[in-house]
Amino acid sequence: MSSRSSGVPILRLGDVLITGLLNELDDKAALAFTDELTERIVADSARGVLIDISRLEIIDSFVARTLMELTTMARLLGARVIVAGMRTPVAITLVELGIELVGVKTALNAEQGMAALGWHQSPQPPEGAHRDSTA
Repeated sequence: MSSRSSGVPILRLGDVLITGLLNELDDKAALAFTDELTERIVADSARGVLIDISRLEIIDSFVARTLMELTTMARLLGARVIVAGMRTPVAITLVELGIELVGVKTALNAEQGMAALGWHQSPQPPEGAHRDSTA
């Protein structure tokens, strides 16, 4: 395991890892995050990774490159990556900088990203209904 921690939570849901990027992620933390996430992909035998960037308000070429490298590494380790929740200003900045997220699959939000990774939301029981018939 890496001794460096990015401070970015990485959650596991079945065989999918869920994480996110924040504006506060500096270059050193981004590198630690990459190490952590790739180690978790291997350790958890993850087949998919959802990276939620909905809280990311700005993006620079380093973060964009980090996303592309993460996606490539994850694919080499047998996992698909979906980047979800890109805000309009982030998309505009990427286009203005001439940065193409080559090989990076995107989704409008985390729910669509999870669906793209094969997860489907179960229908909710009606309000007041009990899942356990003995309740």
